[in-house]
Amino acid sequence: MIGLLAADPLFQDGIDWTVIAVVAVKVLVAFVILLVSVMLYIWGMRKWIADMQNRIGPSNAGPAGVLQTLADGIKLFFKEQSIPDSADRPIFRLAPYLSILPAFLMFCVIPIGGTVSIFGRETYLQVVDLPIGAMFILACSGVAVYGVMLAGWASGSKYPLLGAVRASAQVLSYEAAFGLGMLAVLMRAGTLSTREIVNQQAWDGPVSLLQDWFLLPAFLGFGIFIIAAIAETNHPPFDFVEAEQELVGGFVTEYTGIRFAIFFLAEFMNIITMSAVATTLFLGGPSGPALWPDRLSSDGWINATLVPMLWFVAKVLGLTFCTVWIRASLPRMRYDQLMALGWKWLIELAVLFVLVTAALEVGNELDWNPAATAVGSFALAAVAYGILYLCMPKPGESVEEFR
Repeated sequence: MIGLLAADPLFQDGIDWTVIAVVAVKVLVAFVILLVSVMLYIWGMRKWIADMQNRIGPSNAGPAGVLQTLADGIKLFFKEQSIPDSADRPIFRLAPYLSILPAFLMFCVIPIGGTVSIFGRETYLQVVDLPIGAMFILACSGVAVYGVMLAGWASGSKYPLLGAVRASAQVLSYEAAFGLGMLAVLMRAGTLSTREIVNQQAWDGPVSLLQDWFLLPAFLGFGIFIIAAIAETNHPPFDFVEAEQELVGGFVTEYTGIRFAIFFLAEFMNIITMSAVATTLFLGGPSGPALWPDRLSSDGWINATLVPMLWFVAKVLGLTFCTVWIRASLPRMRYDQLMALGWKWLIELAVLFVLVTAALEVGNELDWNPAATAVGSFALAAVAYGILYLCMPKPGESVEEFR
């Protein structure tokens, strides 16, 4: 167990009560950060969408309405919690926590800064630095579907079950594209550790945007990852948990009070966590220019601790703003369009881009001409996708039915 955590300087001298206290503090701080981030994200989302639609938005609870989300949470906490007679009560109670737990666990492997000293022990600004951190993220994103599916099944009603089936099919359809989008970065980084991935994108001047960060080398993987992440979190325009013709709330139809709130807390927490994962993999994590490098030491607490955290928050804030922009701008897709985008476009493009990345990495190892390798790889990928596209049935074409 210590070998899995040995990368963090906290565990170099073994585990004692001080180490356990430091880990407990980091877990608690990470959970509080996520809770506060969700509260601010919901407030910001309502304000941004209100500005886009020429409305005021929340304005009464707290300064500029910033406490409106807290007020809504307190109200739901004291509301009556009902359980249908036909429900599977233990699973019904457990499902909300199965939805929120993966989002928090994914955030635990995200590095948000350098090293700090807690109780006299040096440790990373990261709950845990697993050597298989990227695989841990994939595992947690796949497990999240259980909370949704069990919530619909345990409700003992057909409409929650239909919403759960839709949401589960959506998550499973985009899980492959989500993993393949990450794979392009992992192949270039040569490691599964999120801390190592961030270290390889360390800031070394404006040229880092082009050479060190994985945004441009894995540009198509970034786009695929963002689309798949939005679909996995049931975020508009992929919010198919609910259906207008059913006039109910999808898999949360039978949930009330704080259990109902936990599902939405998990949804918004997932959006923030996915933005943090994208920042770590593609945007350099907490790396960025130092503040006044001529006046302030690069090893001081400002440039070594505070500034990296601010860069991380700024990048995550930019990505979350993009999700709000998408929510306010795009209409909900049809379900057949959702499946076609996932199965006919994203997975094929992701597989081809992974193959192109593999060819570029092999060419780099064997000293092939970089320009010729890139042009040839993308040309072959375009031809391969063209062949796949021609083989796909088109709208209006008759498809032979097999009986």
